[in-house]
Amino acid sequence: MSFKFMLYLASKNHLITLEQLLKQCHLWSDTQPSASAMASHAPFACDTMAFEQWLQFIFIPKMAELVAQEHPLPTTMAIAPMAEQMWQGMTDYVELIRHLHDFDALLSQQ
Repeated sequence: MSFKFMLYLASKNHLITLEQLLKQCHLWSDTQPSASAMASHAPFACDTMAFEQWLQFIFIPKMAELVAQEHPLPTTMAIAPMAEQMWQGMTDYVELIRHLHDFDALLSQQ
């Protein structure tokens, strides 16, 4: 197997796990943010939605599309630091933050 194929496979698995962890932490929503919230240009859409909403409704779908289309993946992703800041001191989210660190590290190895 090529490195590229393994990277896409690992990324797909990270996205699946991220969704599962968000659900386990009760951070998954059945209600999509408004169209105006989704159109935010701020980093992590921090001006219009919660970080977990950004992960669910923007990050996961965009990354899943990149993986499915085998488009280039970001090489310098830093999602975990934002998660650490947003969920500082929230021990229930430690595994979720650790997973985001692992995903950041995976993509930086390209």
